[in-house]
Amino acid sequence: MLTAPHLFAHRPDRSVRPKPAPFLPMSRAEMDRLGWDRCDVIIVTGDAYVDHPSFGMAIIGRLLESQGLRVGIIAQPDWSSAEAFRVLGAPRLFWGVTGGNMDSMVNHYTADRRLRHNDSYTPNDEGGKRPDRAVTVYAQRCREAFKGVPVVLGGIEASLRRIAQYDHWSEKIRRSVLMDSKADMLVYGNAERAIIEIAQRALAGESIREMTDIRGTAIMRSGVPEGWTEIDSSSIDDPTVTVSPRAPGADRMVVRLPSYEQVSADKVLYAHASRILHQESNPGNARALIQRHGEREVWLNPPPIPLETNEMDGVYDLAYARAPHPVYGDARIPAWEMIRFSVNIMRGCFGGCSFCSITEHEGRIIQSRSEASILREIELIRDKTKGFTGTISDMGGPTANMYRLACKDKETESVCRRPSCVFPDICKNLNTDHSSLVQLYRKARAVPGVKKIHIASGLRYDLAVRNPEYVKELVTHHVGGYLKIAPEHTEPGPLGKMMKPGIGAYDEFKRMFDKAAKEAGKKLYLIPYFIAAHPGTTDEDMMNLALWLKRNGFKADQVQTFLPSPMSLATAMYHSERNPLRPVRRTGSEEVQTAKGLRQRRLHKAFLRYHDPDNWPILRDALKAMGRSDLIGPGEHQLIPAWQPVGATAKPRETGPKGGGLKSTAKTGNVPTPSGKGTTFLTQQAGKGRRNTGPRR
Repeated sequence: MLTAPHLFAHRPDRSVRPKPAPFLPMSRAEMDRLGWDRCDVIIVTGDAYVDHPSFGMAIIGRLLESQGLRVGIIAQPDWSSAEAFRVLGAPRLFWGVTGGNMDSMVNHYTADRRLRHNDSYTPNDEGGKRPDRAVTVYAQRCREAFKGVPVVLGGIEASLRRIAQYDHWSEKIRRSVLMDSKADMLVYGNAERAIIEIAQRALAGESIREMTDIRGTAIMRSGVPEGWTEIDSSSIDDPTVTVSPRAPGADRMVVRLPSYEQVSADKVLYAHASRILHQESNPGNARALIQRHGEREVWLNPPPIPLETNEMDGVYDLAYARAPHPVYGDARIPAWEMIRFSVNIMRGCFGGCSFCSITEHEGRIIQSRSEASILREIELIRDKTKGFTGTISDMGGPTANMYRLACKDKETESVCRRPSCVFPDICKNLNTDHSSLVQLYRKARAVPGVKKIHIASGLRYDLAVRNPEYVKELVTHHVGGYLKIAPEHTEPGPLGKMMKPGIGAYDEFKRMFDKAAKEAGKKLYLIPYFIAAHPGTTDEDMMNLALWLKRNGFKADQVQTFLPSPMSLATAMYHSERNPLRPVRRTGSEEVQTAKGLRQRRLHKAFLRYHDPDNWPILRDALKAMGRSDLIGPGEHQLIPAWQPVGATAKPRETGPKGGGLKSTAKTGNVPTPSGKGTTFLTQQAGKGRRNTGPRR
């Protein structure tokens, strides 16, 4: 099993470490008050600076501060010139550049490439405070501001664009962002280990360009160094080249992906490269990857080693102010408002849903905090967060109920290459016992001053049904009116491409949920989420989903079609119309039917809102073309009526050009999370309509 030095092994002696700053400085005046003549590291971010462990710039900034370094923040700078990047002077060690908690293109545009007018990570929800492709633009301005200072990229935009990737907004394959930005290094995934090693080696006088062996980083090289064995990805399934990670020489092997030029020209090779990238994602057995871009090579070192529990505790126990920087005054920052009373208890997700980018970024191995650390944070919220009235809004993570779940055998975990621990079935080696989570819930509820704890993170119901005690605990104490879960679809075809369980698992969970609610004397509702136009979804699949919604009394409030976020498996399906989970270089590789045209994507979206009169004309046309005119009429078994109310319209809205989007007065009503999932908001006719714009996983 791989090990790494403790995350805080380099922490300097407290007698010489500077006292933590109230907030990391954003101005020269703040630096003067702290007695700083310059910063060691300056972090440039596309988000407003909120000093809280739910924001990447705060975690990395406070972590570097714990190493005795002076860290400044430049948040949402004016990128029209380099002037705003000179406000804190030149950093002594390096620039840290991030687009923020979301990919800037996902932040700016809808799945149909229409411009969004709001930004939850900006004061007063104002849009337009970050550029398109923020990482590349910021890196360019940093180099202009102070030539010769190294630039290190990080955050989700850099992480998900670390190799050649399909870009939905330009409809083409883009180069690695490391190439486009001309940065010195890219840090992907959870960056704590890498950023500390970079800082410590830079302090020792080593050039960042010489740091070629740090896990979780990408660098540029001219070729494969001497002493390394190169494996062509086309032979990756050959048992003669499958080498145990503990075999002699395994740590000096690199897998060559098809080049940028090849994947740009050949969609099948793009799907193949996507499959290899995901296969080489287990820190226990992943090999380095290399991909040629013209005359240069993008070299990906293996993924970072996950944090241990005490290391996670150390990250969350850093000296956060737990508030937005005072420069914002009374401005409302929606993303902060959403999480200010919530607690993150874990990282990672082993679900492997093909449309989700969490596993590409945080990994499949669950990293959990200790009970003591979580309870301390609840007490901090109670004592120091303005406006706390006794309710914790969420206690979860990427998935609410994966806390402390892991492979039963570390040796097995270190060699596993399955893309999911729960698809097509739950792995026999996976520990699914929720008793630690039930115990945590009970202890958290017992914290003095806490009246209620809601669970708002997405729930993995196929795991929950194995734990009746957990379902009862959840429903009895932690559901306030409704609980959101994500079956995503009802039909086997789309669910198989999504790597999600069949709708039977949802039915079983609903039965247990309703039974527990009745026993608790509570009237509660499940709010299921669905995705329209996911790769592998036919018009008939969407029709059947609409019929299921009607039978179960659901009406969608707002919906979003599948958004091809960078580097996800579903995006590879969307672009290549092949399934990357199958060896695509072999004869008979699986083709994937994909809704790409605007009209078909609009139709799939309309099926989710079958009750909206504006959608009836397009649905009537589609049902007639499908030979299902029997579903048009007034009957309970029919989907839409034959009549049209006065004033209802179904005018198509124009989308923007490739690479951008026309301004639209249409409000999207929600902001997608970094996972890139489509979202569906539902109101159940039997109960009160609720809308929730929080993140789900």
